[in-house]
Amino acid sequence: MPIHPPQPAPLADAQLRRALDASDNAIVLTNSAKRVVYVNEGFTRMFGYGPDEVLGRRLNEVLLGPHSDRDLIDSIRANVEAHGHLHGDTLLYGKSGQPRWASLVINPAGDDADGPGGSISILTDITLTKMHEVLQTRVLEGMVKELPLPELMALVCREVERIAPEVTATILAVDAQGLLRPLAAPGLPAAISRALDGVPMGPRAGSCGTAAFRNEPVVVTDIASDPLWDDYRALFVDSGMRACWSSPIRDHRGQPIGTFAFYYREPRMPDALHRRLVDVCLHLCAVAIERDSTHQRIHQLAFFDVLTGLPNRALFRSSAQRALVELHREGRPGALLFLDLDRFKQVNEMQGHAAGDALLCEVAKRLTQGLRARDLIARLSSDEFVLLLSECSTEQAVQRAHRVLHAIAQPLNILGQTHVPHASIGIAMFPSDGDTIDTLLRHADQAMHQAKSDHRHSLQLFSAEMNRRAQERAALERALQQALSDRSLTLHYQPQVLSSAPGTLHGVEALARWNHPQWGMVPPSQFIPVAEDAGLIHELTLWLLDEASRQLAAWRAAGHDVPCVAVNLSGRSFHRPEFAQQIGDALQRHGLRASDVLLEITESVMMDARPVTLQNIEALHHQGFKLSLDDFGTGYSSLSYLHRLPISELKLDMAFVQDLTTSATARALTVSVLSIAHSLGMVVVAEGVETTGQQQWLQAHGCPVMQGYLFGKPLPPDEIEAWLCAQAPRPYR
Repeated sequence: MPIHPPQPAPLADAQLRRALDASDNAIVLTNSAKRVVYVNEGFTRMFGYGPDEVLGRRLNEVLLGPHSDRDLIDSIRANVEAHGHLHGDTLLYGKSGQPRWASLVINPAGDDADGPGGSISILTDITLTKMHEVLQTRVLEGMVKELPLPELMALVCREVERIAPEVTATILAVDAQGLLRPLAAPGLPAAISRALDGVPMGPRAGSCGTAAFRNEPVVVTDIASDPLWDDYRALFVDSGMRACWSSPIRDHRGQPIGTFAFYYREPRMPDALHRRLVDVCLHLCAVAIERDSTHQRIHQLAFFDVLTGLPNRALFRSSAQRALVELHREGRPGALLFLDLDRFKQVNEMQGHAAGDALLCEVAKRLTQGLRARDLIARLSSDEFVLLLSECSTEQAVQRAHRVLHAIAQPLNILGQTHVPHASIGIAMFPSDGDTIDTLLRHADQAMHQAKSDHRHSLQLFSAEMNRRAQERAALERALQQALSDRSLTLHYQPQVLSSAPGTLHGVEALARWNHPQWGMVPPSQFIPVAEDAGLIHELTLWLLDEASRQLAAWRAAGHDVPCVAVNLSGRSFHRPEFAQQIGDALQRHGLRASDVLLEITESVMMDARPVTLQNIEALHHQGFKLSLDDFGTGYSSLSYLHRLPISELKLDMAFVQDLTTSATARALTVSVLSIAHSLGMVVVAEGVETTGQQQWLQAHGCPVMQGYLFGKPLPPDEIEAWLCAQAPRPYR
């Protein structure tokens, strides 16, 4: 007898119903007349209708609401007829009027569902999914596409209103001053947003201003009667809005940076869907607003001066070039004013950087006050400012520059002290002095430097001759940089002799010389200032130290008795913490001691109060170096510095020496210097001695050391050796 496998028993109707009722989906069967013949318990849970309330009715009569798709029935019919089924999303309403987004799947039913034409519909609640996925996806896509913040916030409002069509959504920002700034309100009249712009948040500032002020949600169920709306009710009277629920948008610190509001057309409270929507949107809005704030901050840092708030060089260049294109198109002239404050460095050094910052901010304010709509302004760097004046003739530019100089020169109080600032201005005209912003900036800068060198507190128009000199200076700078790189500079040495025995060597002063292959000998008075301005002076100083030390060691090795070599040091080198160590290293490389090199400094170094300068001087003194004060008597030095600092030698400036035989004043000042030096145990070296009359006077008044053409001009090393050999007696040890 054949054995057959067991067959499954038919599923009982009760078991099937329990399985269907357990589903979270709403399941609906309709007959050929499109009337409901069955709903599961999932339908009741989702929409609130019991079977007795829907059986025998058409589904659209039950679930469609005020904002449902009115073409839904036609769309279902067309898709079922064309494809045999339908799959789509739609907005439906429950018994309580609660809107729900549902994923709708409709398939034809079998013949046992009251004949052909019946259908099985499965509805899945996708409200939360729609909120999260649609909102987050679209907002994040908007961020990726760099949509402006108002557009991004309008997108949020429109998506929310699509999910919950019964609400009107608005988003406001709160600025740093606590003022409301509308970002998006696509469902409200534009006049309302304009009226709310700049309104301060407060305890009775409608729903939004109050929510921001309290930093908590505010629900007003009846705008017509709530006292929070007393000052704003009239503004909304024609909008049709009757209730408002506003929630604060908080930043990562929990502070209010905006508000998100739902308006209703009837007095009511928000429902559960609305609360879930707001929870999602508050996070998205916070991310978007903070991100925009960060972008604005980055833009501010990239294109605006942090201290004064003025545009910086980058923003000015781009804006100015566009302005020049417009001036060229219109055939109109323009003027570029390049302004630099006079003696600003002294303000920083004497009163501190806080005083310097206060001065810069005040100057920026004064410059901005006279601007016209089409003019541009910027702070380029430190104490440099620039103005681009549109539609401005040369005469008008000069008049404007005079007014600027006058405005800047008005006294102001800085940290309790009265200060009278001054500036120098260079002017370049468009298009005659340049048709690009870079050319105008360069030419106006050249004119400004000319104004400073001619007479401070003045202005100067650019000229072709000025440009020629600037080009020559630029070429000189490039050539000097190359010469330092190639070590093609040389040193000459000028003898310093004892006054009591003019043939006896006290030491030599090392002096830099530059013989250019095309230009010939370039005087130090020409290339030393270029080295200072170009930032090459420290490199030049280190080279001079190394070369002078090498030469002294070479003379010693060859048996030439040179007691010491004097080397001029740049004041800027003392601003480098490592400078004293670099000097010691140079001598150590060539086997010399600190007593073999005399370090010449200027009075500006002696009076420099920077800690780094004082630390370098102290370090040099600790290593045993002797300091010589160059050009004594021509600067602003105080005698107290001679006592406090390790100065062992004073160099009497040649301006006094040259007038010794003709000026009683020069003689009196020289006697004073000699007396001071003698009292402090210092050596005096008289520079620029050229006549026997000068020599005799200095000898008679006890000047111990002299230097000048009378004894020898600066000579290359081999000629110094010849000079030494020619002297009798032998050089002093």
